[in-house]
Amino acid sequence: MSCVGLKNGTGITVSTITIGNTADISGPVPGLFTQAQQAVVAYVKYFNETQQTICGRSLALDRYDSRTDAGADQQAYSKACSDTFAMVGAMSAFDSGGASTAQKCGLPDIRAIATTSQRSACSTCYAAQPAGPDEFENAVPDYVKRNTSSGGQRAAMLYINAGAAAESGKSQVQLMTKRGVKFVYVSAVDVAEFNYAPFVQAMKDKGVESVQFIAAEPQFARLAQTMQQQGFKPELLLLDPTAYSKQYTDPTGSAAVGTTVFTNFVPFEEAGGNRELSLYLSYLEQSSPGAAPGFFGLFAWSAAKLFVEQATRLGGDLDRASLIAAMKKVNGWTADGMHAPMPVGSKKITDCWRFIQWNGSTWKPQEGTKYQCNGTTS
Repeated sequence: MSCVGLKNGTGITVSTITIGNTADISGPVPGLFTQAQQAVVAYVKYFNETQQTICGRSLALDRYDSRTDAGADQQAYSKACSDTFAMVGAMSAFDSGGASTAQKCGLPDIRAIATTSQRSACSTCYAAQPAGPDEFENAVPDYVKRNTSSGGQRAAMLYINAGAAAESGKSQVQLMTKRGVKFVYVSAVDVAEFNYAPFVQAMKDKGVESVQFIAAEPQFARLAQTMQQQGFKPELLLLDPTAYSKQYTDPTGSAAVGTTVFTNFVPFEEAGGNRELSLYLSYLEQSSPGAAPGFFGLFAWSAAKLFVEQATRLGGDLDRASLIAAMKKVNGWTADGMHAPMPVGSKKITDCWRFIQWNGSTWKPQEGTKYQCNGTTS
């Protein structure tokens, strides 16, 4: 694509294009989405060090902390509107905060993951992984039904009672019920709650066979350890990809053994077979030595790659409006095979997932290594 006609403007100079990233760095769960910001830092390092450009311009990055707070997310986007060309790889549990701000100022927002219905509704906002509470993939309830004695008829769902977790917890119970799972125990858990014994005892009393929990690594660890202490071992402890992390397995110890995770990306143990995943891991270590890769980081890297590909393709036609228009046409996005195909432009969730289980030293594939694409329930 020719670069003739590209004009300088907000976030674009003769030598750089400034992108922004906001993530929940501080707040009730410190470091909740630090992975996402670290991944964008890593991608910018990779892009610039390999002498790539967008029409002769390198990338610069402005960083913001949304502090696990809708108001802070809104403040970050207010500043980004005047300082950056686009936001890339953002991740917040309260991402509803900056949605209207981004839309009003016409700011392209290519997120790692969209978590609330308000963000999904934002006309300038897209995500490398579309998500939200109105739809859920069938592969997960189908796995529960196949891997419990009752066929999923004695399930439990816990969720942190805040932000996207609360939205998702309630909706997943409804949507998985429609798919044939029966929940005999559902409970919200306050962020500040440290005593998980009553929740575990309630599940024991109800004969729960499968447990799901929508939370972050510290809460996952607390639940698993309490279950072990109380001698409660359900047939299935099934967590979302957030638990695919050393921040869960290391502090949880033996209580984490047997945890199953559903994931829609290539596990890091298989990075040797995927160039893009290897690049993410390599440049993450270079830019943030010792930082752990993870679900949110992988999709933030994917979002950065998506931004660069679309901006480069537009060339001289690149501006905020043309980038947003281009995003509407992106579907089947895999970031060169890093993850399952994502319907970015239509903002629908992917229906393709696979399963891995922690054996105490590594994550092992369950039911093969291919994605199970079973449609969605809405």
